[in-house]
Amino acid sequence: MESELHELSAAYALDALDPRERDLFERHLSECERCRAEVASLTQTAAALAYAAPPAEAPPRLREQLLQRVREEQQTATVLPFRRRRVERALAGGLALAAAAAIVLAVWAGSLHGKLGREQAAGLESRQAVAILGDPLATRRALRGARGELVVAKGGSGVLVLPDLAAAPSGKTYEAWVIAGGVARPAGLFSAGGAVVLGRQVAANDVVAVTVEPKHGSQQPTTTPFVSSSTA
Repeated sequence: MESELHELSAAYALDALDPRERDLFERHLSECERCRAEVASLTQTAAALAYAAPPAEAPPRLREQLLQRVREEQQTATVLPFRRRRVERALAGGLALAAAAAIVLAVWAGSLHGKLGREQAAGLESRQAVAILGDPLATRRALRGARGELVVAKGGSGVLVLPDLAAAPSGKTYEAWVIAGGVARPAGLFSAGGAVVLGRQVAANDVVAVTVEPKHGSQQPTTTPFVSSSTA
């Protein structure tokens, strides 16, 4: 039972426990320093995931379209007998609003079609990050140069968590590197802080570092790393 409670840290940080599990885990949490540290770390990384993918913006005319659909529904409403009119008018108005909202949201969804490639890629990266961050066997390594951590799953997949990192300078990008035996290999580009899924496996003695590079990245670091991780 004790080992099962240890494994609930990730679900607790993501608010994914049912009331009974939450009550059991919170009692355990008051006595387990390991789980308190893990929950604090996971809560920080879960917050960082909010910045892992750009939000989709609604079209400017969304509000006008919604109101227009509501007006159209009201104009076609059926005349009701006097005794039922008050209650059913309110009900019909609510249903019309719900139906209109559904129609307009469908239009909005259609307008996002051109963004699907980018959104799907970002969604996949977010799911990968959640899987790594929720791995109970993952190791967590401290960073030098910035607040955050490097989380490496048992299989070697890594997520670099940098919640406070500002956007890269104009015309530049951040590039992550996995350094093994003194050799730096590119592991992905990113433009601002968040949860960055690394594009290269990380071994126990590897160091992960971040540099500022030209817009399209480099094959070897051109600047001194300003963030680096400890080894396992």
